[in-house]
Amino acid sequence: MGGSTRRAPAVRRRGLRLALAGALASVLLPATAAQAETPAPRTYTVWQWNVAGNTIHDGSTTDGMVTQAAASVVSRSADFAAFNELCQGQYSALVEELRAKGWPQNAQNFARFEPSRPAGNASVCKGEAFGNALFSKRPLGGAARIALPDDGTAEKRNLLCAPLTDGTATRFCTTHITTSQSFNVAQLEFVRQKLEEYDAAGETTLIAGDFNAQPSYGRLNSYYSASVDTPNNSNNTGRYRELDDNDPDHCPGYGEWTADGTPGTTPPCGGNAKIDHIFVRESALAGPYSADSLAISTSCTGVAACSDHRILVGTVTVG
Repeated sequence: MGGSTRRAPAVRRRGLRLALAGALASVLLPATAAQAETPAPRTYTVWQWNVAGNTIHDGSTTDGMVTQAAASVVSRSADFAAFNELCQGQYSALVEELRAKGWPQNAQNFARFEPSRPAGNASVCKGEAFGNALFSKRPLGGAARIALPDDGTAEKRNLLCAPLTDGTATRFCTTHITTSQSFNVAQLEFVRQKLEEYDAAGETTLIAGDFNAQPSYGRLNSYYSASVDTPNNSNNTGRYRELDDNDPDHCPGYGEWTADGTPGTTPPCGGNAKIDHIFVRESALAGPYSADSLAISTSCTGVAACSDHRILVGTVTVG
């Protein structure tokens, strides 16, 4: 009985130490896991072009557009690239061009395509499918292919998104909003709500595309943050910044033009309109951002210009 009494305190002390260690681990481990799940700030370059693959190029893969586009993506050190109005044959040619240039980290997993018009119409892309495409230097996860509110035309607009597989919870999207005034607002709002859903799920989303709306239009007020407040773009209530909205030299708050001609209202600074955009949520910003639109090339064979849109290239640090 005496020996049993002497050993009991040591047992109790050992049990207490184990209990304290377990309690400490329960406090520390979730914090450590949370820290591991929070990616460091990272900088991305986003490249966007509406190539008019059908109306100007008639589906051609050999008139210079594909070659020039791939060369620009690589020379601009793009991390993401988005294409609107692209024929499926042109998409396949771009996949091969970018592979040949060694641009993607994974040559089998870096590109996604979603038709807005299916194959089978001889008057569109020589019978091929026509739509949106996105490319990523880093490997991509499964794509979300989301139909937008139907504007009643033959072209079924969509939102195409895919996440990176590197654990950063980064997602890249592209879209091409209708020109129909009756449905442009509904499609813009649908896309915005989807971006909000991705944010609520803990993702950082970059979206590039032809929105067929100028920064000064009221229907983009729900996109632009109230911190964008210039004579060229005001009354904003949203949560996003467009990567060209802080350019002091080109219509501050609006940015450089991207579309040849003046679709819609005359821009606040005159000239041609900006309807191509790269948006990121303001709360995701972890550093500077900027963008530029590039002069439209006239080097494509058989056409006056390689598109009726400029390439838009932006760089942003998010975290």
